Amino acid sequence: MNKSSKIYVAGHKGLVGSAIKKTLEQKGYNNLILRTLEELNLLDQKSVDEFFAKERPEYVFLAAALVGGIMANNTTRADFIYQNISIQSNVIYFSWKYNVKKLLFLGSTCIYPKNAPLPLKEEYLLTSPLEFTNEPYAIAKIAGLKMCESFNLQYKTNFISVMPTNLYGPGDNFNLEKSHVLPALMRKIFLGKCLEDDNWQAIRRDLDRNPIEKISGNSEKEPILNILEKYGVTIRGRNSASEHLSDTGSSKDGKQIIVNVWGTGTPLREFMYSLDMAEACVYVMENAEINDIIKMNQLLDQPDFHPPHFINIGTGEEISIKELAMKIKRLTGFNGEIFFDESKPDGTMRKVTDITRLRKLGYTHKLNLEDGLKSALAAYLD
Repeated sequence: MNKSSKIYVAGHKGLVGSAIKKTLEQKGYNNLILRTLEELNLLDQKSVDEFFAKERPEYVFLAAALVGGIMANNTTRADFIYQNISIQSNVIYFSWKYNVKKLLFLGSTCIYPKNAPLPLKEEYLLTSPLEFTNEPYAIAKIAGLKMCESFNLQYKTNFISVMPTNLYGPGDNFNLEKSHVLPALMRKIFLGKCLEDDNWQAIRRDLDRNPIEKISGNSEKEPILNILEKYGVTIRGRNSASEHLSDTGSSKDGKQIIVNVWGTGTPLREFMYSLDMAEACVYVMENAEINDIIKMNQLLDQPDFHPPHFINIGTGEEISIKELAMKIKRLTGFNGEIFFDESKPDGTMRKVTDITRLRKLGYTHKLNLEDGLKSALAAYLD
């Protein structure tokens, strides 16, 4: 890529796409093609065809996707598999049809089997069953990377897939109905801190920005407390305690706030700051070809092995959900209780990636989790 190359970033409003857009701009790329959902519906094949025919991008970052946490994945399974397969199929196919020089497809480490050995290596794909709660999303992402691989093999395209670990950062989805674990924890603990301080101005501002099931900052106090309780931010003995809450933020009556978290808190997760991930993606596009990825993934002791056409992107470091919650609790100054609801699913118990091949390409992440959480929290509060 050169600085004036026509580069299409699909999904530039999301966590991943916005980070890639920002990274490209900071590196001096000045010919980005961007479309919002209202301007281009990637589910509509005809519209995508017309877009590629008109714009003729030279490079594509495919970051558009329907994403969500364990609850959204498990309850809207049809949406996750249909929409993601449709988006990917349209963008990948028309990238081939209109001679895109290089495409980078953003997948997810949820593609790996539930009981795969750790750390997760690229060759573990499709070796055993997936984790059930996010199986439709994982299958969609596997379909996307296999579509890229198939076009590479049949048409000699230069379509590279990358599998990022769990991401967080500016532009994250804090919608408690759909968000991933880290932004959900951050928002719930922040709201718990606001309740603890009787800071109703902050609670109302937060709900105005991001309503929960249509409950906004203009709602009455009781419906707000009800919706917060539904999503796991509660006041111990609320029926009596709520009578003493004020909108002024002046009363502190010793009430205890409880933030509920799904599962036991013991699963280990790897988290990467979104701008580090974006920098890695741009680095791969600038410095690697699909043949480089294939060569790195070839297992020399298995001559009949078909090497994957993707690499992992991550930090190689992991933390338990409980430790993560306690870190966020400390950063927000929340003094209440974190309660782990063991009746809810944990999901995959461990999911740390092997990033040997990313390191061989020459990229290493920069931001540690502590500093990344501070930055993400500051962005959320801004």
